[in-house]
Amino acid sequence: MRMLPLLAPSVLALLLAAGALAAGVRAEVESGHQLAHAWCSGCHAVEPQEAEGPYADVPSFAAVAQMPSTTPSALRAFLSTPHGDMPDIKFTPTQLDEIINYILSLRAK
Repeated sequence: MRMLPLLAPSVLALLLAAGALAAGVRAEVESGHQLAHAWCSGCHAVEPQEAEGPYADVPSFAAVAQMPSTTPSALRAFLSTPHGDMPDIKFTPTQLDEIINYILSLRAK
């Protein structure tokens, strides 16, 4: 029982760290949402409830998130190389992480 007082601060520190991490992830997802709206909404539906964007043949971000092949690595590779009619946007590594986290946040739980 003497260990309980020693463990309590460690547990509290872990809980605080987890809360800070969760807040950081939420902020990163929101930044990714803002980037997607600014850079991608001209062609893609980027909002969670949108099924179709300006072009019917361009997938929504929600649809991309549901694809079994959608992983952080796959998104990073796709968004880092020119393809099709998509503009060759040069995201910083941080912006890329934010957009990837936003897309993955749209995955149905």
